[in-house]
Amino acid sequence: MLIKTAVCQLKINISKKKNLNKAYAMIKEASGSNADIVVLPEIFNCPYDKNLFSSYAEYFGEETTNMLSAAADEFKIYLIGGSIPEKEISKDNKEVYYNTSFIFDPDGSLIGKHRKIHLFDVNIKNKITFMESDVFSAGEQSTVFDSVYCKMGVAICYDMRFPELIRKMTVCGAKVIIVPAAFNTSTGPAHWHLITRSRAIDNQVYFIAASPARDVKAKYIAYGHSLVCNPWGEIISEAGEDETIIYADIDLNFLQKIREELPILKHLRPQIYR
Repeated sequence: MLIKTAVCQLKINISKKKNLNKAYAMIKEASGSNADIVVLPEIFNCPYDKNLFSSYAEYFGEETTNMLSAAADEFKIYLIGGSIPEKEISKDNKEVYYNTSFIFDPDGSLIGKHRKIHLFDVNIKNKITFMESDVFSAGEQSTVFDSVYCKMGVAICYDMRFPELIRKMTVCGAKVIIVPAAFNTSTGPAHWHLITRSRAIDNQVYFIAASPARDVKAKYIAYGHSLVCNPWGEIISEAGEDETIIYADIDLNFLQKIREELPILKHLRPQIYR
């Protein structure tokens, strides 16, 4: 079975409305090319700037998630809605924020959401300093959802640096791992291709990583290079730096062949790893 996947690498604007219109247009174009699954990048409805996250944040059922739900229903696709700043009222009646990916089925129904578990708090000397935890709270659950094709897992950006999380999703049945992400021009050249290929090989999954397009005028410059890796660790589709849509066929028969010929997952010995 072949599953046609589209990854929309869009350039992020300061205007939320322009971002949503662009995302909708790219989703429409992807569906017109017969995509079954469409993926958007991390924080696609606003600039990746911690000073802006709270002002762009939405509750579920507001402008951004309504657009995503309607688009999934209109074009009859599975839609992994990148991620957005989500807000929620906590038990102690305070507003809290998450970096959240909302997942919709071809009827436009919400079938899963992933709140970024590992927050991007880094200080790389002379390169980049960023503290997501200044705004966002951390998610607490791994995310695997059912589709008519197979189980799929969703993580967000920095999450993919933690192999335990990706392995957990694989053990829970995921054959495709989808990661909306926004690596930057320091970490991207160093680790983007290495990590995506490694996670695909380690878990014998298709690994899809979606980045925003590069904007050298932005405060935070995304790396770009959205890509799809197969279970053998080969990059089968990759974008450059600019705004574009890339496509790839997910072949579950090929995945099964790899898992039978090199049965890594059958040879796991978790009792030792603990």
